[in-house]
Amino acid sequence: MGTPHEQRRHAGHDHAGHDHAGHDHSGHHHSGHHHELSPDGDRRCLTAALVLITGFMAVEVVIGITARSLALISDAGHMLTDAVSLVLALVAMRLAARPARGHLTYGLRRAEILSAQVNGITLLLLGAVLAYESVRRLIAPPEVAGGPVLATALAGVAVNVAAAWLISKANRSSLNVEGAFQHILNDLWAFVGTAAAGLVVLLTGFTRADALASLVVVALMVKAGYGLVRASWTILLEAAPATLAPDAIGRELAASDGVVEVHDLHIWTITSGYPALSAHVLVAEEFDCHAVRAGLQRHLAAGYGIEHTTLQVDHAPAGPAPAEPEAHCADPHGPVHRAMAPGRGHG
Repeated sequence: MGTPHEQRRHAGHDHAGHDHAGHDHSGHHHSGHHHELSPDGDRRCLTAALVLITGFMAVEVVIGITARSLALISDAGHMLTDAVSLVLALVAMRLAARPARGHLTYGLRRAEILSAQVNGITLLLLGAVLAYESVRRLIAPPEVAGGPVLATALAGVAVNVAAAWLISKANRSSLNVEGAFQHILNDLWAFVGTAAAGLVVLLTGFTRADALASLVVVALMVKAGYGLVRASWTILLEAAPATLAPDAIGRELAASDGVVEVHDLHIWTITSGYPALSAHVLVAEEFDCHAVRAGLQRHLAAGYGIEHTTLQVDHAPAGPAPAEPEAHCADPHGPVHRAMAPGRGHG
């Protein structure tokens, strides 16, 4: 069995899990739970933008069919995804604002990530359909009325400028809101391209300009859709945010005074702008585990904006530190970060 002191040391060096009986210094720092996705003002801005977009989209579809302009119809399709993204953003905001309860210990904060993913996939699918139709019209271009195309596109520029301004006032730290904003911004540039195509058709009669403008819209759709899908998948796969380097942070924590070793380090994103970190930290015998943990949490919050941290701290076992594992038999829980000198760091 051993003495209580030996039992405590053995528990502190248990790499198999986090059930450390005898001297368990787990710390949970939750002061960062102020990341609300949207106040009422944000919802009003998005609702006003939604009214603008849907109203103009209906007019554009009618004019696009009448003028036989694929560019206008493509823009209308893009605006449909804009409207869907705004609806999903509003729904996700309401879901994310619900308190955590029962099995949903984080609440529905990730509803916005799912919304962003749906928006991205929709853009990619619609882009594929319009790309096919654009190529078909390049081969056999129909007659296009340049005047209505130009006038409608210029009106679309004005509508999208107003909608983008409204959404820019909302909380764009949310991937969901930022996705809606990027939808509107891309649509603005698409209308600029459509206006240019309408002017070319009107002045020169070159009707293929309409299909070329539609391909520009498709390229913007694919770019925006890929970005949203990639960003949402990164969060859903629990990857560390691109702005945070886990290995560098692990080495920095291990270099702090009193820290002997840091392992089982994980950094992930709960939802947009809400990073989280957990780790197991071994502390030198002469240092107070609680004080070291509090210092590390303050450093993570001030230096990296990580305010949701869970640090398991234990005193390090007596004797020399074990050798680093070889590359082919690395620790399945991630790299181990150790202090430069036994017993304390160099930070």
